[in-house]
Amino acid sequence: MAQSVWGYDSDNGPERWHENYPLAKGDKQSPIEINSKDVQHDSSLGAWHASYDPGAAKTILNNGRTCRVVFDDTFDRSVLRGGPLTGAYRLRQLHLHWGSSDDHGSEHVIDGVKYAAELHMVHWNPKHGNFAGALKQPDGVAVVGIFLKVGNTPKPEMKRILEEIENIKTKGKEAPFLHFDPSILFPKSRDYWTYHGSFTTPPCEECITWILLREPIEVSSDQV
Repeated sequence: MAQSVWGYDSDNGPERWHENYPLAKGDKQSPIEINSKDVQHDSSLGAWHASYDPGAAKTILNNGRTCRVVFDDTFDRSVLRGGPLTGAYRLRQLHLHWGSSDDHGSEHVIDGVKYAAELHMVHWNPKHGNFAGALKQPDGVAVVGIFLKVGNTPKPEMKRILEEIENIKTKGKEAPFLHFDPSILFPKSRDYWTYHGSFTTPPCEECITWILLREPIEVSSDQV
């Protein structure tokens, strides 16, 4: 398995990632299954807040594994605060994970259930200088995870991303993606689970404070 070649097949899937990415064998690896009966309430955790500048959106990219929307993170322009975090974390990108059918695709599992897809909004802690530096620190990155469940109603807020995907159908393609406020993708409830974990793809750095939103957003099967 070449250093850069990893995937989800039997010969290069998650159970073999550790061969080239030793961190994948760590004890703080994501994703996890959350069993609500085992969750402990922490009264010290407050609400989280996102303050996003729609003008920070720059491009949408097909990296061969997902579509990624990239934001300007050169200063505190779009930030996440509160909840389990100390300080402001800058929004860097958002991306999606989905499956081959509507009954699976999310990274995290909730009470034995997989959702159709999972949206990740990736933020980093500027006190570590740059994104590469943040990846090496336990408090370096914060990811808001949003579950997508399939219902009868298309989510109009997803329309913009889905339209732009048409322009980046092949690996490596990139297109301008301007003026977008990702907070329109949040569900109504801000309730969340949080834990310390890792990126869910190699090199699987254990630098992430996860904020997983309990309420999924509903999309149509066609959108998925």
